[in-house]
Amino acid sequence: MSTVPDGLMERRSAPEANSAARLIALLLPSALLLGALGSQYLGGLHPCEMCYWQRWPHGAAIVLAGLAFTASASSERSRLLTVLAAVAIAVSGAIGVYHAGVELGIFEGITTCTAMATGGTTEDLLRQITQAPIIRCDQVQFSFLGISMAGWNAILSLGGAALILSLLAKAKRA
Repeated sequence: MSTVPDGLMERRSAPEANSAARLIALLLPSALLLGALGSQYLGGLHPCEMCYWQRWPHGAAIVLAGLAFTASASSERSRLLTVLAAVAIAVSGAIGVYHAGVELGIFEGITTCTAMATGGTTEDLLRQITQAPIIRCDQVQFSFLGISMAGWNAILSLGGAALILSLLAKAKRA
């Protein structure tokens, strides 16, 4: 015979689900963005334009999830910010799907991928432009298990966003 009153376990799991959702909404885009930056600055992989597109929503998700920690996990403010972070993560995943499709030749890219030059004199800019690698969005620079970085971003981002929203829905039902 259980000594726990009916419904108590559900009420106890709601704050835990909210806390887990909020933590995932912060850690997942942080890990993915750090991985992308690490592959660029430590691994020598140069990002194309669509790679940059995928980074911006992760940055927004980090800010939104960070703001969610300024209130209790079960507050409406924290839940809303966590939902918005999940949406931003999903947007990055959707861009990743498109980018992976461009790499596989399923979709035609809508952009000409170019390297970016920044600051300095005219001579510095010209040297940067002429020495910068041209990175095409339709060519895979690195893959793991046959899946490109854009593909992994799509899988992890969309799966993570679904998990976050599922945890929040579970908490709301409890």
